[in-house]
Amino acid sequence: MRLFGGVSPADWLVVGLGNPGSRYEGTPHNVGFEVARALIDSWDLGSPRKKFDGLVVEGRARVSGPRVAVLMPQTFMNEAGRSVSPARGATRVDLDHVLVIHDEIDLPFGDIRPRIGGGLAGHNGLKSLKASLGSADFARVRIGVGRPDTTDPEIVAGHVLGKWKQPNGEVRELVERASDTVERIVLGELEL
Repeated sequence: MRLFGGVSPADWLVVGLGNPGSRYEGTPHNVGFEVARALIDSWDLGSPRKKFDGLVVEGRARVSGPRVAVLMPQTFMNEAGRSVSPARGATRVDLDHVLVIHDEIDLPFGDIRPRIGGGLAGHNGLKSLKASLGSADFARVRIGVGRPDTTDPEIVAGHVLGKWKQPNGEVRELVERASDTVERIVLGELEL
């Protein structure tokens, strides 16, 4: 039975963070979208539909796996909570089963670190989620995209919003490893 306008309760709400629009495709800031798409393909969930100011698809992680909803907010990053909060309400997911996939400039390129809660590291998407969800105690998969050798905000913004500096093969491998990490968490194979 589907409640709340066609979305079923789920075991996990998997949220890939990014910015909508072709301008941001292929940028480190959109790595959350790339991982979400990889999971949707891997789990054969079909095409996302527009709902909750985002694109959402639901089904199971693997055959007879946990029920999942995968959401890619179509707000800009700093308003992602406007999409995630109603999706969480509709799927009735506990806060520690909201799993957010996002870029992390304070980790070197290639590092992948899952955790629950913690600081927001100046990430506007995480700030929006904390404000809308009432807490920062949601699960995360932090994907290292590296930091430029400066704290100049314009250069840092150019780094995350510009195209990847790494070769396509290395970016694909990073996305594959991150999606594997998310899947292991959802399947209960990796503790947070």
